[in-house]
Amino acid sequence: MKQIIDFIPLISFFVVYKMDPRLISVAGNQYELGGPFSATLILIVASVLVYGLLYLKHRTLEKSQLITLVAVLLFGGMTLAFHNETFLKWKAPIVNWIFAVAFLGSQYIGEKPLIQRMLDHAMTLPDALWTRLNLSWVGFFIALGAANLFVAFTFHDIWVDFKVFGSLILTILFVIIQFAFLARYLKPEDTQS
Repeated sequence: MKQIIDFIPLISFFVVYKMDPRLISVAGNQYELGGPFSATLILIVASVLVYGLLYLKHRTLEKSQLITLVAVLLFGGMTLAFHNETFLKWKAPIVNWIFAVAFLGSQYIGEKPLIQRMLDHAMTLPDALWTRLNLSWVGFFIALGAANLFVAFTFHDIWVDFKVFGSLILTILFVIIQFAFLARYLKPEDTQS
């Protein structure tokens, strides 16, 4: 359920971005709805609402959620302030590269690589395999960031589609491939009732 909630701001952004721009009247003021700038505003508002409610419920946010929220506020805010969607196009690559740096840094900081901290409850791997798995995520985030950057600045007409669906599909494929290799290391479910 948490993963679905994390997609609410992105889906809201996508829907508004794809709308044909039109003027709407709110409290006697005219606003444009549709296109990149109103979609960016919706992304910011939806992110603050979703992550604000999650924070109120759990009294904390995951680091990935906090990074995403800060990036949305920073790049979305610059997009609106300068009326230039180039800033927003940089958000996905930079967030992916931040994740790559976090995974890489965890190889040297702390007792376990980041992927091991996330998954060691579910599987038992030799230390060398944890290291390779962690480094594969570093490579994936670097490649995904580069792909987002390439599509955003080369294929302007489809960059939002790629950001929403392409990145998600690539991530799911990457996880499925890893799962196929790691399935034998899964810990058996506790069968006690």
